[in-house]
Amino acid sequence: MYEKTFPNKRFNRTLEFLKKHISTTEIILDLGVENPFSKIMVGNGYTVKNTTGEDIDNNQTALQNENYTVFTAFEIFEHLLNPYTILENVKSDKLLISIPLRLWFSPAYRSKIDMWDRHYHEFEDWQLDWLLEKTGWKIIDRSQFTHPVKKIGFRPFLRLITPRYYIVYAEKIK
Repeated sequence: MYEKTFPNKRFNRTLEFLKKHISTTEIILDLGVENPFSKIMVGNGYTVKNTTGEDIDNNQTALQNENYTVFTAFEIFEHLLNPYTILENVKSDKLLISIPLRLWFSPAYRSKIDMWDRHYHEFEDWQLDWLLEKTGWKIIDRSQFTHPVKKIGFRPFLRLITPRYYIVYAEKIK
C-alpha cells in the first residue's frame, strides 16, 4: 500500500473500498481524465477507461456510448454544476462516488489561477444520498474519513477529528 500521507491516505481508503465492492473483472468508466488514482486502479488489476476532459455538465455522450459495468467519480462531483443529469445518464448498474464533505470551518475551495479547479458543490453526506436516491440509485455501503494535516492550530485539530471525505457504493434500482 501507499504511505499514510495526503493524498495517499485517501487513495488507500478509496482503493480498499473499491476492492470491497468491485471485482477486477469489471470494466470501470472513471469520470475525468487519467489521473494518479486511475493509474492506481490499473496497477491493481482493474480495467479503467477515463473520460477525455469534455465538459461533462453539457456533454454526457461518453456515459452513453462507452462500454462499462461500473461508473466511478472520485472527487469530481464537487466541480460539476449538474451532477443530477450525469447520474441519470450513467448506464451501468454499479457506481462508486467519493466527495469532499462541506466543512463548517472552511470555505468552499476556489483556485485563484485555474477557473476549472473550483468546488461548486461541497456536499453534506445527506445531500449526496438524496441526489443518488432521486436519480434511481440505492446506497449499499458508505464510509467517511478524515484528512489530517501536519500543522498546529484550531483548524488542523478540527481536520483531525472531522470527516472530510465521503465514499458511496450504490446500485441502480431496477
